[in-house]
Amino acid sequence: QVQLVESGGSLVQAGGSLRLSCAASGLPFSSYAMGWFRQAPGKEREFVATISWGTKTTYYTESAKGRFTISRDNAKNTVYLQMNGLKPEDTAVYYCAAGPTTARTLSLMRQIDYWGQGTQVTVSS
Repeated sequence: QVQLVESGGSLVQAGGSLRLSCAASGLPFSSYAMGWFRQAPGKEREFVATISWGTKTTYYTESAKGRFTISRDNAKNTVYLQMNGLKPEDTAVYYCAAGPTTARTLSLMRQIDYWGQGTQVTVSS
Protein backbone atom coordinates (compact mmCIF):
# COMPACT_ATOMS: atom_id res chain seq x y z
CA GLN A 1 0.00 0.00 0.00
CA VAL A 2 1.42 3.31 -1.11
CA GLN A 3 1.44 6.17 1.36
CA LEU A 4 2.63 9.76 1.08
CA VAL A 5 2.58 11.47 4.45
CA GLU A 6 3.19 15.19 4.62
CA SER A 7 4.27 17.09 7.70
CA GLY A 8 5.63 20.48 8.68
CA GLY A 9 2.66 22.71 7.95
CA SER A 10 1.95 25.42 10.49
CA LEU A 11 0.89 29.00 11.15
CA VAL A 12 3.73 31.43 10.46
CA GLN A 13 4.09 35.18 10.12
CA ALA A 14 4.81 36.79 6.78
CA GLY A 15 8.52 36.67 6.03
CA GLY A 16 8.97 33.47 7.99
CA SER A 17 10.11 30.03 6.90
CA LEU A 18 8.80 26.49 6.96
CA ARG A 19 10.11 23.15 5.77
CA LEU A 20 7.58 20.63 4.59
CA SER A 21 8.42 16.93 4.45
CA CYS A 22 6.76 14.09 2.59
CA ALA A 23 7.64 10.55 3.60
CA ALA A 24 6.84 7.92 0.99
CA SER A 25 6.35 4.21 1.47
CA GLY A 26 5.22 1.31 -0.69
CA LEU A 27 6.58 2.62 -3.99
CA PRO A 28 9.97 2.56 -5.76
CA PHE A 29 10.70 6.09 -4.56
CA SER A 30 13.94 6.54 -6.47
CA SER A 31 12.07 5.84 -9.73
CA TYR A 32 9.36 8.44 -9.22
CA ALA A 33 9.32 12.15 -9.85
CA MET A 34 8.01 13.95 -6.78
CA GLY A 35 6.25 17.23 -6.42
CA TRP A 36 4.48 19.74 -4.23
CA PHE A 37 1.14 21.28 -5.13
CA ARG A 38 -1.17 23.54 -3.17
CA GLN A 39 -4.82 24.45 -2.98
CA ALA A 40 -6.11 27.65 -1.42
CA PRO A 41 -9.75 28.01 -0.33
CA GLY A 42 -12.01 28.47 -3.32
CA LYS A 43 -9.22 27.86 -5.80
CA GLU A 44 -8.03 24.96 -7.89
CA ARG A 45 -5.03 22.90 -6.94
CA GLU A 46 -1.87 24.30 -8.49
CA PHE A 47 1.71 23.29 -9.14
CA VAL A 48 4.41 24.58 -6.78
CA ALA A 49 7.59 22.56 -7.43
CA THR A 50 8.71 19.20 -8.80
CA ILE A 51 11.94 17.21 -8.79
CA SER A 52 13.02 14.36 -11.04
CA TRP A 53 13.97 10.96 -9.74
CA GLY A 54 17.51 10.71 -11.14
CA THR A 55 19.18 13.93 -12.12
CA LYS A 56 17.17 15.86 -9.53
CA THR A 57 16.12 18.38 -12.12
CA THR A 58 13.72 20.85 -10.55
CA TYR A 59 10.84 23.03 -11.73
CA TYR A 60 9.13 25.85 -9.86
CA THR A 61 6.07 27.93 -10.37
CA GLU A 62 7.02 31.54 -10.98
CA SER A 63 5.89 32.74 -7.56
CA ALA A 64 8.07 30.15 -5.82
CA LYS A 65 11.31 30.86 -7.66
CA GLY A 66 13.95 32.31 -5.39
CA ARG A 67 11.94 31.57 -2.24
CA PHE A 68 11.19 27.84 -2.26
CA THR A 69 13.58 24.91 -2.69
CA ILE A 70 12.51 21.35 -3.39
CA SER A 71 14.89 18.51 -2.58
CA ARG A 72 14.79 14.77 -2.07
CA ASP A 73 16.66 12.15 -0.11
CA ASN A 74 16.25 8.84 -1.91
CA ALA A 75 17.86 6.97 0.97
CA LYS A 76 15.10 8.23 3.29
CA ASN A 77 12.27 8.10 0.73
CA THR A 78 11.52 11.70 1.58
CA VAL A 79 10.99 14.88 -0.40
CA TYR A 80 11.22 18.32 1.15
CA LEU A 81 10.00 21.82 0.39
CA GLN A 82 11.94 24.59 2.08
CA MET A 83 9.87 27.76 2.00
CA ASN A 84 11.45 31.11 2.85
CA GLY A 85 10.06 34.61 2.67
CA LEU A 86 6.51 33.35 3.07
CA LYS A 87 3.65 35.60 2.03
CA PRO A 88 -0.05 35.55 2.96
CA GLU A 89 -0.83 34.43 -0.59
CA ASP A 90 1.15 31.23 0.09
CA THR A 91 -1.62 30.17 2.50
CA ALA A 92 -3.00 26.84 1.29
CA VAL A 93 -3.12 23.13 1.88
CA TYR A 94 0.11 21.71 0.46
CA TYR A 95 0.02 18.27 -1.14
CA CYS A 96 2.82 15.89 -2.01
CA ALA A 97 2.49 13.91 -5.24
CA ALA A 98 4.36 11.12 -7.01
CA GLY A 99 4.43 9.96 -10.60
CA PRO A 100 6.50 7.56 -12.73
CA THR A 101 7.38 10.31 -15.15
CA THR A 102 9.55 13.39 -15.57
CA ALA A 103 9.52 16.39 -13.29
CA ARG A 104 8.36 18.47 -16.22
CA THR A 105 5.33 16.27 -16.88
CA LEU A 106 4.51 16.13 -13.18
CA SER A 107 4.58 19.94 -13.07
CA LEU A 108 1.72 19.90 -15.60
CA MET A 109 -0.25 17.74 -13.15
CA ARG A 110 -0.08 14.80 -15.52
CA GLN A 111 0.70 11.17 -14.74
CA ILE A 112 0.30 11.62 -11.01
CA ASP A 113 -0.21 8.21 -9.47
CA TYR A 114 -0.35 9.16 -5.80
CA TRP A 115 -1.30 12.10 -3.59
CA GLY A 116 -0.71 12.72 0.07
CA GLN A 117 -3.41 13.89 2.45
CA GLY A 118 -2.11 17.46 2.63
CA THR A 119 -0.68 19.75 5.29
CA GLN A 120 -2.01 23.23 6.11
CA VAL A 121 0.25 26.25 5.72
CA THR A 122 -1.15 29.54 7.00
CA VAL A 123 0.79 32.78 6.62
CA SER A 124 -0.43 35.74 8.65
CA SER A 125 0.21 39.32 7.62
